Amino acid sequence: MKRTKQLVNTAFFYALLAMAGGVFYREFTKFNGVPGGTSLGFVHGHLFMLGMLFFLVAALLEERFTLSGSKLFGSFYAVYNIGLLVTAGTFVWRGVLQVLDSPISKGLDASISGVAGLGHILLGAGIVLFFIRLRKRAWKPKKHNAE
Repeated sequence: MKRTKQLVNTAFFYALLAMAGGVFYREFTKFNGVPGGTSLGFVHGHLFMLGMLFFLVAALLEERFTLSGSKLFGSFYAVYNIGLLVTAGTFVWRGVLQVLDSPISKGLDASISGVAGLGHILLGAGIVLFFIRLRKRAWKPKKHNAE
């Protein structure tokens, strides 16, 4: 139950971040007279789907299969969250630069892309860790007591 609560709280955290990201995108672009089409537009959807929705599903799977009973689950949780936050952060970073029409060097542009790539790699690694744990537990479902 403790891990389920943690997963639901994580989903709620990402829901709040997603809403804040959506409001920031809308207001920041409007304030600066930019009609849209920046990397800021990806923050809202990524945080809702890969954050809130993913962790709500993970909470349901935790209740069914007790995924949290190994170190692998802790590794998944850390790697996935770091990857998602890094990815969303680079969308914000690049999007703010786009809205402000800031000239950036090729080196900074490549650095932002590199950091975004690392975030995506961590997300992918987190997903793989999650599925390894899920596959191990899916063949050994939790026994429910009849009441």
